[in-house]
Amino acid sequence: MSKESLFRHAPDIVPEKLAKGLSVPDLVDLMGRTCFEARNVRRAATLFRRMIDQGDTIWLGIAGAGIAGGMGGMVISLIEAGFVNVICSTGAQVYHDLHFAFDLPVKSIHPNWDDDQLRRHGDTRIYDIGIREKETLEAQDAIVRRFVKERYEQLSQGPLSSWEFNHQLGLWVAETAPHPELSFTAAAARCGVPVFWDSLANHSIAMNLARTDREGLPVQLSAQKDIVHSAAIAFGAEQTGFVELGGGGPKNFIQQTGPTISQILGIDFEGADRGIQIGTAVEREGSLSSCTFGEAVTWGKYQQADEANLVQVWGEYSIIFPLLAAYVTDLCPPRPPAGLCGRMGDWVRKLEVAR
Repeated sequence: MSKESLFRHAPDIVPEKLAKGLSVPDLVDLMGRTCFEARNVRRAATLFRRMIDQGDTIWLGIAGAGIAGGMGGMVISLIEAGFVNVICSTGAQVYHDLHFAFDLPVKSIHPNWDDDQLRRHGDTRIYDIGIREKETLEAQDAIVRRFVKERYEQLSQGPLSSWEFNHQLGLWVAETAPHPELSFTAAAARCGVPVFWDSLANHSIAMNLARTDREGLPVQLSAQKDIVHSAAIAFGAEQTGFVELGGGGPKNFIQQTGPTISQILGIDFEGADRGIQIGTAVEREGSLSSCTFGEAVTWGKYQQADEANLVQVWGEYSIIFPLLAAYVTDLCPPRPPAGLCGRMGDWVRKLEVAR
């Protein structure tokens, strides 16, 4: 007795030749007709497009060192197109973002160096990104401290969330830096996109705040305010999509908005609607970076384990993110900026009423 194949309704795989002048969307679509992670890249690209076209409030999580490596321009493009509405970054990436605005040296280098020799020459590196200790890092430190001094009136109005600090920083960069167009922090401030930090302490900006505190210019940051404000955005959005570059703190900060609302505040909330994660962490070691979307559903971070709305791409995001960003830039009409910074009070009040 013959049995029909369970694969009979699946699409045929056909070896397709490449044509000259292939656009990024055409390339990504072709990749989706092949196999392995290439297929997941197309799934992620089409999901990102649906997030944009269907009006999601889109969060971008930025872990790793992509901004220091020059990927901030892609983030700026998405902010200006209205394709990113909220950001959570490591504080380190906001710090390194400012190098470009203030024309401090950042070099593309080979990763194989004698690190003892680099140290003797005043050079430091992030894998294949070369920076100077004095001309880049110490110069950047001085710029951060100058910002605190020049904007102290705005920074001393009580406890600040990280996005409030970064909003003031971005506005100041736009006014004072020789190249503010190269800073995603400045672009976010201009477009009303809140930029949260995943940690208030684990970066060079906070290290410099420790010094300005001692110099009589104390700045008070509030982790609790970050938690409430981020949860308020998630609660108030009609539909939410997360795009996570890497894992770590930014991934957790973004995804904890659901459990903050349901588990901690006791408000009926089912989590985010859709999500994309790009990363290389292995699921079996149990870290948050390796946490699958299915696992996150069990915490109330997403509504359901739906493969159409939750796509994980195994890969290094400096390769994958440009493809996704170019795909939606080519295919999606720009959206007006959501301007969430100016609406934060309304979002928080909506959350408070729900309690």
